[in-house]
Amino acid sequence: MLDQSTNRPELPPEIARRRTFAIISHPDAGKTTLTEKFLLYGGAIQMAGQVRAKGESRRTRSDYMKMELERGISVSASAMSFDFGNYRFNLVDTPGHSDFSEDTYRTLTAVDAAVMVIDGAKGIESQTQKLFEVCRLRDLPILTFCNKMDRESRDTFEIIDEIQENLAIDVTPASWPIGVGRDFIGCYDLLRDRLELMDRADRNKVAESISINGLDDPKLAEHIPADLLEKLREDVEMVRELMPPMDAKALLEGTLTPIWFGSAINSFGVKELMDGIANYGPEPQPQPATPRPMMPEETKVAGFVFKVQANMDAKHRDRVAFVRLASGHFKRGMKLTHVRSKKVMSISNPVLFLAADRELAEEAWAGDIIGIPNHGQLRIGDTLTEGEALRVTGIPSFAPELLQTVRAGDPMKAKHLEKALMQFAEEGAAKVFKPMIGSGFIVGVVGALQFEVLASRIEQEYNLPVRFEASQFTSARWVAGPKEAVDKFVNENKGHMATDNDGDSVYLTRLQWDIDRVVRDYPDVKLTATKEMML
Repeated sequence: MLDQSTNRPELPPEIARRRTFAIISHPDAGKTTLTEKFLLYGGAIQMAGQVRAKGESRRTRSDYMKMELERGISVSASAMSFDFGNYRFNLVDTPGHSDFSEDTYRTLTAVDAAVMVIDGAKGIESQTQKLFEVCRLRDLPILTFCNKMDRESRDTFEIIDEIQENLAIDVTPASWPIGVGRDFIGCYDLLRDRLELMDRADRNKVAESISINGLDDPKLAEHIPADLLEKLREDVEMVRELMPPMDAKALLEGTLTPIWFGSAINSFGVKELMDGIANYGPEPQPQPATPRPMMPEETKVAGFVFKVQANMDAKHRDRVAFVRLASGHFKRGMKLTHVRSKKVMSISNPVLFLAADRELAEEAWAGDIIGIPNHGQLRIGDTLTEGEALRVTGIPSFAPELLQTVRAGDPMKAKHLEKALMQFAEEGAAKVFKPMIGSGFIVGVVGALQFEVLASRIEQEYNLPVRFEASQFTSARWVAGPKEAVDKFVNENKGHMATDNDGDSVYLTRLQWDIDRVVRDYPDVKLTATKEMML
């Protein structure tokens, strides 16, 4: 086992074997397919479902909302826990679609590393770059998987150069592709000097691994055509001369990313990536909090809510808080203090996830993600502890980029609509603002697709057709400053003022001129585009 820190005491074995990570990518890079194969190798499922397959094999485990299943996209982060060898993997699949990036940003506060998936033909795309920057802000270690090598893809050196230039991070190849597109036959494992061959006939079959004695082993010629073997030897010689070797410390510090090549749909390269996560990925790390960080080796339990999901099970109007355990050994039935309300909660029905499936969690350790069913007590950013008043920091809430008003199809059901909207606001699926003047609500989101998802979910889950309509406002800013200055500002700008679901003051704007005017006329008032969800 790697000694991952020299300054901190060694972690208890159960915690040290945890690997908690998110998968990030641009839409359509193959992230959900890779997630499926992780579950397949972890023995959690028998047959991986493909996003673009038909019929029964279409049912991917990490996509469970009706809209996700219909469109073949992930719009909600989901968590999965399973064993892989001696390790316990806690994998969080995030939405690839940029319209749901806020869910992804929050998820990245709950993991210790990220696996970045890129398409071999497209390289670094815009959403990948954005998500990478968030990982960098959090100093998250990143492992890279270059997918779809069985299709026509770009030159391998070109892909690596692009990662190094665009993301300003060193890259070390952990494997090297042999052939490309139709001629792609497998990879050379640079970390273990093994030849890995892809089985094109069976997509769920583990690839063949051939132990060899370096690149001069005559056995290679039995498996690789002469032209491809010559190119492989030349490429690997260049790699070993020009590129940095694998350095576990640089990976953990976030300055170097190892890259594996493969084809998730053909189950190829996935096991090597998983071995890489197990051997080189970080153990559970300290979580930022006030007045002090939460340390995984502490015996007392502490954890925080990074996501709330309503109605995962359509038959029961449930509401589950996703909690990242930051320290200690949790046991079912424990009493934990809800720091925001100072109330003690008895956690009697905690669950472990396999996407929409769940099982009762008798116990869990620091690094694990558990679900706590509740009726609205738990919100994003809440901390649960064995008594100490720690508050997690750094879980962001972003100002929406699109604002629309919302109306219920049946005016008599305005109360039902309010309940549904508050539910989604607490879940973090949208911002809901109540204007000081006039009736109704204004809903704010990051991307237009979110309005479709909200309308679909309100109709499915509350049996309430709604319509979204254009609003006169284009952006929203939270208001901060001394109480006297804020009160004066609110009173003089009632036509622009609203409150969010926490009751905090929000300034709604039509033009940039509105913001400039506030900066000029109210120097003591600060307008912010983010609000930290520390309650």
